[in-house]
Amino acid sequence: MIEAIIFILAYLLGSIPSGLIVGKLGYGIDIREHGSGNLGGTNTFRTLGVKAGLIVTSADILKGTLASALPSLFFNSDLNSLLVGVFAVIGHTYPIFAKFKGGKAVATSAGLLLFSAPVMFITILAFFFIVLYITKYVSLSSMLAGVYGIIYSLFTKDIPLIIVISLLTVFVIYRHRANIKRIINKTEPKVKWL
Repeated sequence: MIEAIIFILAYLLGSIPSGLIVGKLGYGIDIREHGSGNLGGTNTFRTLGVKAGLIVTSADILKGTLASALPSLFFNSDLNSLLVGVFAVIGHTYPIFAKFKGGKAVATSAGLLLFSAPVMFITILAFFFIVLYITKYVSLSSMLAGVYGIIYSLFTKDIPLIIVISLLTVFVIYRHRANIKRIINKTEPKVKWL
């Protein structure tokens, strides 16, 4: 019963639509009606600017972090924190509070690592910004950061970590399939603030 409650809470945490809340309360804008229509940090950056983008991205990361922390910090459960964090990623991507249309799973996936594997989180973040600086593509940087995460996890020999990171990376790439087409066609927007 406690395990079920933890999974439900993790999903509900992930479902909190940070982009929608910041857009409507701070700017009177529904970001689903602008840019890519996505509720994630990237569309918030493009639609509302750097300040709003940073707030939304940070909130989306922390959703994954808090969800992963639920078993050990609040319920004294032996549930794997990575597995619980995955439910937050599902909530972020398919949020019950926003008609099941959410973000692309990147920030919240990073958030579960911030709690479960903080050193890995830092190195992935650094890798992400290096690729972003070189390419100016957020989508490409996100996908390659996931691939880097898989390679990193292999050296840890932590089987649950390897499995979760691999599955999340595949999911992130799947969620970016439209971006991949735009990158190939050279129509994918590049960041202008870096």
